Order: sequence, then C-alpha cells, then structure tokens
Amino acid sequence: MAQHKSAKKRILVNAKKRSQNQAYISSVRTAVKKVRNAIEKGQTADVAGLLEQAQSLLHKAASRGLIHRNTASRKVARLTAFVRTKVQA
Repeated sequence: MAQHKSAKKRILVNAKKRSQNQAYISSVRTAVKKVRNAIEKGQTADVAGLLEQAQSLLHKAASRGLIHRNTASRKVARLTAFVRTKVQA
C-alpha cells in the first residue's frame, strides 16, 4: 500500500482515469455494434449516420491514446468496407 500522500493521490487519480477510459472504449464498441446490427437488420437508412459516429469515436479514442492510431484506422477501414459490401449487395 502507498505510504506517501502523493502516491495515495496517484492511486485515486489512476482509478478514476481508468474507469473513464473503460467507459469511453465501451461506447466505441457499442457504436461499432450498432452499425453492424443496423446492417444485419437491413436498416440501410440509418447506417450512414451510425458509421460516421463510429468513425468519429474511433478516431477520438486514438487521439486520446486509448487505442493506437493504426488500430483505429484499421477498424474504420474494415467497418467501412463491410458497410459498402452489404449496402451495395
């Protein structure tokens, strides 16, 4: 257990930041799932807005340092390709 006041504070701050980061990553995953579910259900009218929102959240997560920027770009590219194949077919 931490003995110094600054170390105790750091533990509290880290716990708070961790919960915020986990919540944000959860919202990113939810946005991606919403896009995939909309396509599976055939709601092509909603897909464009949901895709844009998911892309935005992924890039924001990368800029915050929650995920690597290449990971965010890869996920956006794959999600976009998935949408294009399903909507055009």
